Amino acid sequence: MKKRVAFVCVHNSCRSIMAEGWAKHLNSPLMEVYSAGTKENDAPKPLAIEVMEDKGIDMSHARSKLLDDIPVEIDILIVMGCNAECPSVNAKFREDWGLDDPSGGPKSGFEHTRDLIEEKVKDLIFRIKNGDFN
Repeated sequence: MKKRVAFVCVHNSCRSIMAEGWAKHLNSPLMEVYSAGTKENDAPKPLAIEVMEDKGIDMSHARSKLLDDIPVEIDILIVMGCNAECPSVNAKFREDWGLDDPSGGPKSGFEHTRDLIEEKVKDLIFRIKNGDFN
């Protein structure tokens, strides 16, 4: 059975949306993937989209979503490091990746965050395959 995985940050405009992009790109049949933010936002950060496209991941149709836009039942909740601004969401497992928000910084900061997220998503897939979330 697929695990429902939600990546959450404050605005769903950078970190969580990149994590969703990586998870879908790596195409794990073990996950049903979502991302959302806790506060309203118009659109993903252009640099977040650009650095993902630099890796061949098409994010042109990505849009920022709120928690209300994703299923209520989540198996694995990954928060990106947004501290007190992240809600208490009902999930069987919860993890905080503690990633700094690169918003407002140079492209290199977005690239660094993208690469950290890639490794963390790969590790998450490995742990799901390994049965760590059963």
